[in-house]
Amino acid sequence: MRGILSHMQPTLLAGIPSANDTLYHAIRFSAGDPAALIDDGRERLLIIRDIEMDRARAHARADRVACPADFTPENGLSGDRETATAQATAEAIRQSGATSVRSDRTLPFSFLAAARTAGIEVEYDADLGVSDRRSKDEEELDALRTSQAATQAAIAMACETIAGATADADGMLQLDGDVLTSERMRRMIDVFLLDCDHDNPSSIVAGGPQGGDCHNIGYGALRTGEPIIIDVFPRSKVTKYNGDCTRMVVHGEVHPTVERMHAAVLAAKQAGEAIARIGITGQAVHEATIAVIAAYDFEVGLPAEDADPGRIAMVHGTGHGVGLAVHEPPLLDMGGPPLVCCDVVTIEPGLYSPAIGGLRLEDMVVVTDEKCEDLGTGLQLGLDWT
Repeated sequence: MRGILSHMQPTLLAGIPSANDTLYHAIRFSAGDPAALIDDGRERLLIIRDIEMDRARAHARADRVACPADFTPENGLSGDRETATAQATAEAIRQSGATSVRSDRTLPFSFLAAARTAGIEVEYDADLGVSDRRSKDEEELDALRTSQAATQAAIAMACETIAGATADADGMLQLDGDVLTSERMRRMIDVFLLDCDHDNPSSIVAGGPQGGDCHNIGYGALRTGEPIIIDVFPRSKVTKYNGDCTRMVVHGEVHPTVERMHAAVLAAKQAGEAIARIGITGQAVHEATIAVIAAYDFEVGLPAEDADPGRIAMVHGTGHGVGLAVHEPPLLDMGGPPLVCCDVVTIEPGLYSPAIGGLRLEDMVVVTDEKCEDLGTGLQLGLDWT
């Protein structure tokens, strides 16, 4: 069997492509069995299960496709599929003449163990598979736009449904004769997104004081007069790319404090978007948003144990990268790195009070030379969805 052309220290990515986003990103090919990509700078060799080879040859980003049996070591292959793939991968590297490879944070220990058994050193590269995924190509940007459009359509449906509900004598919202709960609204969002070919983790539909915990998904009856956070972050069944968006809705009269919180969050979001561009650090974007929050006389940071329950504060960073995972580098927070061309990030300042609830506005943007571009559809940013 022809070995890999020796040119430089090879890189190794391995795992199950349908579950390992870094490997999937490198080959743009999904399969439910273990696989490995060996790239020496001249040739990209994909080792994958035999029944996937024809499909991989037609669709995977690889120069050559082989199966584990093509690289059977002297002692044979294990009857366990993952172990056999790891053994064959180590043998392919050995045949190439390489004595070491670079790999990333997702490498399964089975592949590390097989490489060591074959006398191959595996060097950990913390940036491998991270920087590669940050700068999105046009195919990825199109996928992200499609997912964000579906996400924002689901949010519009949810906010309009809540705004159009009726309130009973106790202030609980009613829809079609039944109480409108967080759980019911989440099911409606799930069904909506299923029709858009998106899988949806548990959306946040958190009303009133529940929204004061920024990651409380919400439960029970939704109520009139209370701020309700709607945060949706589905993944496309077709492209595997995510959307991520948050909006607020208030049914009925808006309390003046909630109006002031909303004004601060909106201004903070606009400040973050105004500064986000290539070369600006994630920390600088975060500092721009929290400066606005402070200018509105709200606090920043997690509360002390004896904090006033009426405290209103921004308790999280300004945003994060989005792609094949809904949370990816870079962070827009203290210590956040410089932004690169075609980073896709969320900008999502928020304010939270255990007594009142929470408000957060979130959109996904792509970073360019002079500005950032909203990947969404211009979804409204107000509290009134009637």
